Amino acid sequence: MDARNKDRPARPRRLRHASLAAALLLALVGVPWSQAHDWSSPVPREQRVAQAAQEQPSHWTLAWGGPQDGRPAAPSAQHCDRPPQTLELRHPDDALAAQRERRDERPASSRDAFGRLAEADAVSSAKSMADAPSDVAAAPATRHGSPPSQPQPQSQPASRPRDEAVSAGVVDDNADFGSYLAYRARNTHLPVRARDVQERYGLTVHDASGRPVPDAQVSVHAGGQALALWARTDSGGKAWLHPRVLRADLPDVLEVQASSGAASGRALLRRGQRDALQITLNAVAPRERTRLDLVFLVDATGSMADEIDKLKRSMRAMAEQIARLPSRPDLCFALVAYRDRGDAFFVRAHDFSNDLGAFQRQLGALQAAGGGDYPEALNEALHTAVHRLSWRGEGATRLVVLLADAPPHLDYGAPWYDDDMQGALARGIKLFAVGASGLDATGEYVFRQAAQYTGGRFVFLTYARAGDPSSGPGRETAHEVGGYSVESLDKLLVRLVREELAQRSG
Repeated sequence: MDARNKDRPARPRRLRHASLAAALLLALVGVPWSQAHDWSSPVPREQRVAQAAQEQPSHWTLAWGGPQDGRPAAPSAQHCDRPPQTLELRHPDDALAAQRERRDERPASSRDAFGRLAEADAVSSAKSMADAPSDVAAAPATRHGSPPSQPQPQSQPASRPRDEAVSAGVVDDNADFGSYLAYRARNTHLPVRARDVQERYGLTVHDASGRPVPDAQVSVHAGGQALALWARTDSGGKAWLHPRVLRADLPDVLEVQASSGAASGRALLRRGQRDALQITLNAVAPRERTRLDLVFLVDATGSMADEIDKLKRSMRAMAEQIARLPSRPDLCFALVAYRDRGDAFFVRAHDFSNDLGAFQRQLGALQAAGGGDYPEALNEALHTAVHRLSWRGEGATRLVVLLADAPPHLDYGAPWYDDDMQGALARGIKLFAVGASGLDATGEYVFRQAAQYTGGRFVFLTYARAGDPSSGPGRETAHEVGGYSVESLDKLLVRLVREELAQRSG
């Protein structure tokens, strides 16, 4: 943590032991940046190359938005074989951020701009750790910049072996949808942006040969007009549709259209039907080598230091395991790290690349610091991951692994995570949300909400005694889940990727 973080409400000590979790998570990454674009439109390739050559982080301004009809642009990048590039998002009106930026200035002769900024954070973090008391009590979350009142000492939990395995559980809220709806009904009091997903329909798209069609474009129509409800099918040609996220007063019969290349098809959806919807395209869809675009979306605030440290030591092994999967996927990795207002950076993104070594150098420079209050800039980071990275088109499998221990700020205004989970489905992006220890009930709701809507999974750390990381790995959790399986986090994540890609074989 940095100097500001001394006054940050201490999160429960179990946060620090979530470490292995994050580490194992981000292990798969290898990422330089493909598109040096602003918020509104792509930048020509010549300009991207020139910007990448400067090896200086670009800075975004807050200008959220997209096409007027709300439909996200289709993923269209052709490859990820490109030089590393880093982009940052900051609030231009944030005086604290400006002060930090001036303080962290380094000689222009240094070539590794990302490393310079991270080095400054590390020095600041080390100084604040030396000055801060060794033990502080957990305090309630406060508004950003408001110090907690008189923290009291508490005993340090027993340390665990540095390389001890981290156990984690996973639930699929779409597979046990009734239990998920019951969970939501018990938590209507939480301060979240709830969307009505009770009316849910499964859709499968096949081509003329009967094979499932990955990444088929799906649109829903009423009275001949397209609704703001779009999706792309996953590796198994499937998608979930939730009409009531738009409004309740839709017609009883909707038309669903699907297409892939020149092939297309349609079917009628009778609201209330129990059977899954099937669409068969009028031609055979082309088959290409499996391509996987994988993003790690990471909370880089002070309480995540252990997770990031463990991640740095484990990612190559995980990346190699994924590369050796039976489908031998063509891999692209990206990293989006985020903190909060007033920190050295708000959102820092490294776009897709197949250069794992370059990503490792970037990740190695990343330090956990800052924060200030419990919620973080997850809204803005998710928007960046969904809309501002160079996702490949034409049948790619697209996954985001979120690793965090706090919910998003809901007092900053747009962008909103619920809009971007809809944008993720429209762009064919599944979210696997991993809750580090200390994730509260609001964070659990948000993580499960986004994972369920996009067809992903909710992953969480488990211990010998629920909520007590010092008890070591085990099967217990403080989250509202049941019927979950448990295994080491690295194996779990590789398994989830393997299962996702295996669907492509039909």
